[in-house]
Amino acid sequence: MTYPDLNRPKPEILAPAGDFVCLQAAIDAGADAVYFGLGTFNMRARSGINFTAADLPEIARRCTEAGKGRGHSCPRGIKRYLTLNAIMFEDELEKVESLIIAAKPYVDAFIVSDWGVIELLKKHGCHIHVSTQMSTSNSAAVKFLASQGVERVVLARECTLDEVKRIREKTGMEIECFVHGAQCVAMSGRCLMSHEAFGKSACRGECHQPCRRRFLVQAVDLYEDKDGKPVHESDTKFIVEPHTVLSARDLCSLGFVDKLIDAGISSFKIEGRARNAEYVKTCVECYRAAVDAVYGGTYTPELIDELTKKVKTVFHREFSKGMFYGRPGVDQMTDSEDSLATTVKRHVGIVIDYFTKAGIAQVKIQDHEIQLGEHMQIHGNTTGVVDVVVTDMRRDEEVVSKAERGTWVTFKCPRARIGDKVFYIEERNHSK
Repeated sequence: MTYPDLNRPKPEILAPAGDFVCLQAAIDAGADAVYFGLGTFNMRARSGINFTAADLPEIARRCTEAGKGRGHSCPRGIKRYLTLNAIMFEDELEKVESLIIAAKPYVDAFIVSDWGVIELLKKHGCHIHVSTQMSTSNSAAVKFLASQGVERVVLARECTLDEVKRIREKTGMEIECFVHGAQCVAMSGRCLMSHEAFGKSACRGECHQPCRRRFLVQAVDLYEDKDGKPVHESDTKFIVEPHTVLSARDLCSLGFVDKLIDAGISSFKIEGRARNAEYVKTCVECYRAAVDAVYGGTYTPELIDELTKKVKTVFHREFSKGMFYGRPGVDQMTDSEDSLATTVKRHVGIVIDYFTKAGIAQVKIQDHEIQLGEHMQIHGNTTGVVDVVVTDMRRDEEVVSKAERGTWVTFKCPRARIGDKVFYIEERNHSK
């Protein structure tokens, strides 16, 4: 294990938030900050889970309230960063400026990649973080950005760990790095595959992810013999194997968190604004535990194995170390197009009542039946994500061991609200 300078503050755990369920899950799991979009002008504009400007006061309220009681590590509450990191066109500048003015009272900084947006943020006295979309990869570029009022840089994903450390030492700039989650085949995101194939630009947050699909290679030119006759048929074709030749593996840094801290990274960013709430909860919990363990002297191979096993329960592709340990990277592409999560959630039903004093939820079973001993999750905009192992179920005075579709049942639950969704967590096995 590396023994970094533990006198510096702990790095920030920065969580993605695509909706209120994810936001609450991130807060409850121990995130120091969250980043989110407002449905447009960001790299997840196509995603169905985005906030609106009307949600800003509630986002700020929850983050401020959550900071109370966390002591010196979070005196101002959970920090909020708004993503405005898409490429902006001329006729959009007025709309972007209006959005900046509306959001400024509720956010701590803006994550951007367009020079015009940087100029607008300077005009309105906003805090500026530069997105990885700007592909900043050296100390000269970081120093120039600092001269333009930038306070933090999300370095290009192509940077090695040694380069990250040297850039930090040479510039003194706050450095943010992705530590977990999906990686683009273009790494820092300057990709035009979706634009070429579908007319939907990844640089505008509209990526249709053609890189995650299988590819068919077909001959379009013909070899001819000396008489000008084709040597083979024009429909010669085959499916490329492994079939995800352009689909990059997910990044997982749990095995070298100590080295990331030693490099002086200020913010550990978890990718996943389009992923679900249990992913956010699990990943934040694991990186929170890993960082705390480094500072507590309990960061061991056993803990790394335990945390890695835990993040494998939620959506992920095969893991890699990204390019932290060298370019172009070894075994960076996946052999599987599907998630390798070791668990999957099945919809059970909804909470139809919650008895606060007793800590008991009444659940209507709509789909998957439940039995004693099974692992459940409750999801809700206010609830976030709550894990429950059902040890006792009742229907009025009757003690039951199974709850079938069309019935209702009560069981102990630490937190829930009427209308929350209930899921059964099913174990899965994968060969990888």
